[in-house]
Amino acid sequence: MKYKLRLLVLITFLTPAIVFSQKDTLVKKLDSLSIKEIKQDNKGKNNITAPSVYNDSTRFTLHNYFVLLGNDFKQQATYPFHATKKDWRNTAIFGAGVIGLSFVDKPVSKFFVGLAKGNKGVSSASNFITSFGGMYEIYTIAALTSYGFIFKNEKIKSTAFLATQAYITAGAIETVLKFLTGRQRPDYINPQKDVPSPVFHGPFYTNTSNSSFPSGHTTAVFAAATVYAMEYRNHPWIPIFSYSFATLVGISRLTENKHWPTDVLVGAALGILSGRQVVNNYHRYIKIKQPVKPVRKKKGAFSFNIQPLYGKLLPGVTYSFY
Repeated sequence: MKYKLRLLVLITFLTPAIVFSQKDTLVKKLDSLSIKEIKQDNKGKNNITAPSVYNDSTRFTLHNYFVLLGNDFKQQATYPFHATKKDWRNTAIFGAGVIGLSFVDKPVSKFFVGLAKGNKGVSSASNFITSFGGMYEIYTIAALTSYGFIFKNEKIKSTAFLATQAYITAGAIETVLKFLTGRQRPDYINPQKDVPSPVFHGPFYTNTSNSSFPSGHTTAVFAAATVYAMEYRNHPWIPIFSYSFATLVGISRLTENKHWPTDVLVGAALGILSGRQVVNNYHRYIKIKQPVKPVRKKKGAFSFNIQPLYGKLLPGVTYSFY
């Protein structure tokens, strides 16, 4: 928890300095396209993921990395002001589902903890998988980034950088929510109570390391999984693997008795939303740096002529494309 806080503090101070030092209007253009896409409800469906768009004009540099990162923070913070009615309706439905699940937080948590305690295989697998929502995930992203540099694959490098942006932005929001909610973890030991409860202590909770809402591991792994699922959606097995593994990490937080089910559910949603925003914002950047040329429709013309056929001259019509 401490290393994450230090990293977030460093990025919080460093990002604005780089963002506001730029003299062009990149941020304004990104914001303008963001509002336009939200109003049109495109949701990034038109993002081009062909390897050819990941080139020298769209590659990450230290400067544009932090410009995009700062803009990611800004867009995520201001999204409620541009959200559509459909977005608010979906948020209300999701909120109702979370509230409903909160009534069975304790029994569901007990079920998963019992599942791990009663099976050594499940316990071992859970302990290994849960690490991929923390430092193991960082190592994995670092390895993919190195692979992209070594083999000069711009798409792999760009996707890894996007995963780090999603990881950072989602982690920042998750950290703020933990501070504001101060929810008691299921493994919390209270001398006065035998059984822990999913109590929300609110802001300024003294035991901040014990705050569980939302699940940080789940948030991080779903943020990265969403980036890879969107960037490699033309390979169906990658989205399936990414989300399946992220789900296993979320379940492992239950079997490890570190989080309540609603912590995991909200963490997954937060990670997905952050990952989608980061990817969509980068593809807006691609459209600015490398505009897609509209495909011109072929025009044609009719011509009349006389051609021989079976020893006879017959009139004919020819349509020519040009």
